[in-house]
Amino acid sequence: MNLYVYRKIRKPTYTIGKFYIEVQFQCNTLEDPVRDLVDLNDDGDFGDPDEGKIYGETAIPAGKYQVKMQHSPTFNKLMPYLQDVPGFTGIMIHGISNTSQTKGCIGVGENVGNGRLVNGPAWSGVIREKITKAIHDGEEVWIEIFNE
Repeated sequence: MNLYVYRKIRKPTYTIGKFYIEVQFQCNTLEDPVRDLVDLNDDGDFGDPDEGKIYGETAIPAGKYQVKMQHSPTFNKLMPYLQDVPGFTGIMIHGISNTSQTKGCIGVGENVGNGRLVNGPAWSGVIREKITKAIHDGEEVWIEIFNE
């Protein structure tokens, strides 16, 4: 199964995108701002001075990542986690309403403007169920994120 995020609106405090499963639009995304990241000392964290990452306030790098279901201590259930994101750990796809809830994750819901989403828990459940079914059926799940 292939998931896609197209980052459409990039503001200083948030990023709004569109989330697709294969070719079918599902919902909007809300992420932290996209920042230019450069690993100056090759330690893989982007967190050193002048590398660009601000902890909890930076969107993950555009790219392609495998998605696996893992237990989330925050939500106390299986959640979709992106694997091997350079410089980031614990990146999930989950419902949110504003950027204070992202911490680098991909928030899902319906965009109501100004960096806010509604119906995030419902969309998170729909997406989680589809990913779980695909994995149960023996498929690998990948997400590709594009900066537009």
